[in-house]
Amino acid sequence: MRPNSQAPKHRASHDTEREFGGTLGAICIPIFLPLTVLFLICVSRSPEASVLQWPPPLPSTDQLWDPLAPVLLLGWIALHALLYLMPLGKVSEGLVLRDGTRLKYPINGFHGLCISGVLLMLLLGLGAPLWYLFELLLPLAVCAIAVSFLLSIYLYIRSFWAPSHALALGGNTGNPLYDFFIGRELNPRIGNFDLKYFCELRPGLIGWVVINLGMLMKEVELRGSPSLAMILVNSFQLLYVADALWNEEAVLTTMDIVHDGFGFMLVFGDLAWVPFTYGLQAAFLVVHPQTLSSFGAAVIIALNGIGYYIFRKSNSQKNQFRRDPTHPSVARLETIATATGKRLLVSGWWGLVRHPNYLGDLLMALAWSLPCGFSHLLPYFYVIYFTVLLIHREARDERQCRAKYGLAWDTYCRRVPYRIFPYIY
Repeated sequence: MRPNSQAPKHRASHDTEREFGGTLGAICIPIFLPLTVLFLICVSRSPEASVLQWPPPLPSTDQLWDPLAPVLLLGWIALHALLYLMPLGKVSEGLVLRDGTRLKYPINGFHGLCISGVLLMLLLGLGAPLWYLFELLLPLAVCAIAVSFLLSIYLYIRSFWAPSHALALGGNTGNPLYDFFIGRELNPRIGNFDLKYFCELRPGLIGWVVINLGMLMKEVELRGSPSLAMILVNSFQLLYVADALWNEEAVLTTMDIVHDGFGFMLVFGDLAWVPFTYGLQAAFLVVHPQTLSSFGAAVIIALNGIGYYIFRKSNSQKNQFRRDPTHPSVARLETIATATGKRLLVSGWWGLVRHPNYLGDLLMALAWSLPCGFSHLLPYFYVIYFTVLLIHREARDERQCRAKYGLAWDTYCRRVPYRIFPYIY
């Protein structure tokens, strides 16, 4: 999103190009993605674990509901809302909005992760059956989907009381189905509590780690100790979540925060899709244990380490350049001037490919799946899905940058011809 106080009013966004298949996508995605979440959980628990099995393993009504599930889910969200409001960490400003203001955000997500970890250790010390999360996966997913729809309905209704400058440029098409899906309001807040920012990195992302730990404890309950494959999956994904929360301030410059409205797409992604599909490897390993050699583990650890290094270094370089182009770590990098007054990096990590952070992300995604072996496709769902997602996101970013930077973007593309994979794509 351009920080431009002269941007067109929300009426002009009726002509905005529609993402994700437009109205058809806005109808199909809210139906099929929740069903996909439930399908994948069922498949991961079935003996065959085949995504091609037909008919698929269908759960009974009893398996879909447990009165404990909504209590745990709502309690978890309430806990992190409380931690969000606590005076921990610093407060940072976001990018300039269309009305010339900047919103303030608490940077305390890592504190929330650490406090959650301490509470979990206390519960385990008291003998809490954390392994029971394996039995609750389906009911918890059903509740998360229900909460996603309810919150999305609330966000859509309240957006009609928001001022025009507070609406997302792409989320006010006049089509109720599409606007509900993509999100009308850019930064919906209750007082100083930012709903989008809270959901982006708090309950769902940290919940993913907790679910993984529950899968590890289920393996301990079944077999006496966690497998090396389970330990690697838990460790890799904990590192990923901890890194996101340690560098929480960087999310303030991402497409989700500065461009996309907060509608069903992001709500469902944050609260249901991430915690219940990103950790499918751990759920798979509970029912389908894998033996991993020391050499195989070393290769996988090295792959994850390389991916993480590329991901972290490139993201840090981008964020530093956006916040302070004169900083010594980025001041000597070669850039291209644009008509907007901004400059585009054409050296360093961003001279290698246009999205080196995506490259690192995908290498890590592959490393998360490899401990599950090669006998089933299901554990590789995440890396396949994520490749499609990042290619689609890169295409969205390409359109926005070409519209924003014009000839300068064409020059940049000639200098950096590869989008994600060097010499491939």
